[in-house]
Amino acid sequence: MDGSRASIEIRSVNHRFMDVKLRGASLDPAIEEKVQARLRKSIGRGALTVTIKLDSQSRAAVSRIDLVAARRAHTALRELADSVGLEQEISLSLLCSQPGVMVATEADRSSEPLAASIHQAAEAALSELLAMREREGSTLQRDLTARLERLGELATTLEGLAKSAPDEAQKRLNDRLQRLLSNSKVTSDDARLAQEVALLSDRLDVTEEIVRVRSHLGQLADLMKTADKPIGRRMDFLVQELGREFNTVASKSQSAEIASTVVEAKAGLEKIREQVQNIE
Repeated sequence: MDGSRASIEIRSVNHRFMDVKLRGASLDPAIEEKVQARLRKSIGRGALTVTIKLDSQSRAAVSRIDLVAARRAHTALRELADSVGLEQEISLSLLCSQPGVMVATEADRSSEPLAASIHQAAEAALSELLAMREREGSTLQRDLTARLERLGELATTLEGLAKSAPDEAQKRLNDRLQRLLSNSKVTSDDARLAQEVALLSDRLDVTEEIVRVRSHLGQLADLMKTADKPIGRRMDFLVQELGREFNTVASKSQSAEIASTVVEAKAGLEKIREQVQNIE
């Protein structure tokens, strides 16, 4: 391509949004914009570092003469020669060797051959990146599926523990009343006690939270089967919602078993959150 050759390396790390940084050779802004637009068209999110390298011919420099600097250098050399009594003529080679007289400039970075070479290199690098992301995606899907299944098991455990929570709370309340009334002639009001137990059971009820947990887990599983559009941000949102539901379950509970199960669920959820950042 008329001596213009380029190589491009793309490094990608997880990021909530799309961020492209170009490194290496300086290019015409129009060419840089086309490279970035091509990447954004194929990749939804991630932090991309794009390193562009041009070969020696593409970087070839040409020289121009700075006439102002040349006249200034000639005057300085002439004054130096006169001050030491030399009548030697100032040669052209000596003049051109003075700093600033010969200015090196890079070859045109906006030429069509160079733009075509960069486009070709960008397509090759992008193709390799997408293939790598495809392989990593398959591994990631298996890992996330296993973690979501584990959260589903923990939700079932929480559901079972929550059903027995009102009975346990009632037993604790009865035991406490018996201790308080054991040395007293005061008797308990069974109707009032039943009312308090009912109110306590209502406060401990986490049925709605467990239903929403299962719904979010189902939506996450369905999203991972979607291959034709970006799903990372939606998955990130659902993970946040799961965290809120587990927090609510923990805040309503008076059970050490439920608290321990929620801790395990949130630890697993944090692992999922980290992995979701790698999904487009």
